[in-house]
Amino acid sequence: MTDDMRKDNINQQKLERGLKNRHIQLIAIGGAIGTGLFLGSGKSIHFAGPSILFAYMITGIICFLIMRSLGELLLSNLNYHSFVDFVQDYLGDMAAFITGWTYWFCWISIAMADLTAVGLYTQYWLPGVPQWVPGLIALIILLIMNLATVKLFGELEFWFALIKVIAILALIVIGLVMIFKGFSTSSGVSSFTNLWSHGGMFPNGIHGFILSFQMVVFAFVGIELVGLTAGETENPEKVIPKAINNIPVRVLLFYIGALLVIMSIYPWDVINPSESPFVQVFVAVGIVGAASIINFVVLTSAASACNSAVFSTSRMVYSLAKDNNAPESMAKLTQRKVPSNALFFSAIVILIGVTLNYIMPEGVFTLITSISTVCFIYIWGITIICHMKYRKTRPELAKTNKFKLPLYPYTNYVILAFLAFILVVLALAQDTRVSLFVTPVWFILLIVIYKVRKAKHQ
Repeated sequence: MTDDMRKDNINQQKLERGLKNRHIQLIAIGGAIGTGLFLGSGKSIHFAGPSILFAYMITGIICFLIMRSLGELLLSNLNYHSFVDFVQDYLGDMAAFITGWTYWFCWISIAMADLTAVGLYTQYWLPGVPQWVPGLIALIILLIMNLATVKLFGELEFWFALIKVIAILALIVIGLVMIFKGFSTSSGVSSFTNLWSHGGMFPNGIHGFILSFQMVVFAFVGIELVGLTAGETENPEKVIPKAINNIPVRVLLFYIGALLVIMSIYPWDVINPSESPFVQVFVAVGIVGAASIINFVVLTSAASACNSAVFSTSRMVYSLAKDNNAPESMAKLTQRKVPSNALFFSAIVILIGVTLNYIMPEGVFTLITSISTVCFIYIWGITIICHMKYRKTRPELAKTNKFKLPLYPYTNYVILAFLAFILVVLALAQDTRVSLFVTPVWFILLIVIYKVRKAKHQ
């Protein structure tokens, strides 16, 4: 078989549309609910007090608008399977190369973090087990399931997300019963008045409120994963708009609802920042094994994020290979329409990263994860720029699109201004400031690699 024939054969291969409506709806919920809500919300509350609710509300609206622009772009051309496709269309080959590998890097670092978390959460029950063992087992299981069919990935993500949803709904229902019955805790009576009777809604001033955005934004990282499932979704024109339009309801219910209930039961200033507020609420009601229940939820949450990472990194490498931005072998699909080579490649890189994490737990790993958060802001920004280019250069196509971003182009400018504001917030905090200076090195490296590759192929 000649090289041209082999390339034609690869180009004719297509991903299977095996993800159903219920898979996409739960993947969208799973993407919007991170481990940060279960474990990290205590720190967020301690930092900003009740004003954290406004930070989640504002960020939720911005993320919804980002997803609307992403949805409009994807549905303007059903041949788009990921960000790379429309970035290449509107911004050219180099931008597509940089965006694809940057998004791949974002999810690789998330996978490293979550496999580390799987090890830590397992040690809660099995303290004698070395931290790397559960992480390795989890990665092998997820790899096998992702190699099977895309439907199996969707099924796994469906149940992972369902566990998170049930935990949050249980907290909200139990919490509301406690509030309406005036349940007494060690910190006083449960009441909505606790929200403003301990220093007001902004107890740490505007400064604390602004600094809280760095944590809030990172809680929403991964929400754009729905956009990566477009090429493997049954009836995307119906399913994707529905998943995106439900985002505001999810943000209100899961984030704002849960945190509002927590701060009504316990005043913000008595919540222990080093503990999960969920555990504190369940313990107060007398639920036996509350800590174990939440540990199970965060364990599945970490496994869910890693499952998403294995899926998204393989699809991104597959997409890059289709456009000659990654080795040709990465574009090959199995009989089950799964990009197996891309899956193995991503899994090996994740494993190397986890190994590095155990050898050098602090320096390298903290740097990688903080760089990836800045890179996610770049991904969101590039999506908005592509949307503006699409509206400007293809007005006729935009007219026929039934899923438009509201109030274009003003919403685009608001989103870009918000993302710029987050970069400024990152510069204010010492632990995230370093990533702002190091991230340009990543982009320079990608530009150099692209130029070298292009020179080779000329």
